[in-house]
Amino acid sequence: MVCLLLLIAGCGGGGDKAVEPAPDAPPGIELTSAGFKAGGAIPTKYTCSGKEISPPLAWADVPAGTNSIALLVEDPDAPGGTYTHWTVYGIPASVRKFAQGKAPSGSTQGENSSGDDHYGGPCPPKGDEAHHYEFNLYALRKDPKLPDGAKPDDVRAAIKKQALARGRLIGTFRRG
Repeated sequence: MVCLLLLIAGCGGGGDKAVEPAPDAPPGIELTSAGFKAGGAIPTKYTCSGKEISPPLAWADVPAGTNSIALLVEDPDAPGGTYTHWTVYGIPASVRKFAQGKAPSGSTQGENSSGDDHYGGPCPPKGDEAHHYEFNLYALRKDPKLPDGAKPDDVRAAIKKQALARGRLIGTFRRG
């Protein structure tokens, strides 16, 4: 029974799922990670098969007029719809990186699709082809003023209203 619950808690099983793609915004932010290359495999330590710590992220080219930054990490390949792995918002506009394993000081974490208010690493069902994990970083006109633990749909709606620009980094992961 415990194994079944763990399987259901992975990507696409239970929890809130997004019904639309990540909010659109003009490209322009350069988003990178020292932990994996764009389009490459996400190392096991950042997944449910490893330590499940968030990868380091860095960004540049944030447009003038940015008041706040937000991050969505999602799996659009999840069975049953897009699965949100992490939401972080209220990131000060002056911040340009996340250290491995934590959100930046001064930011707020919302819920992921499992209902947790922290990073949930890639965890596709065993045997699935590699899933694509989208790290979308947004420059926002205004701080969304969302409470701690906001629902993924509320974070997405706030981003959609305030997005000036977006940076996207995609990595893949497959469990044996």
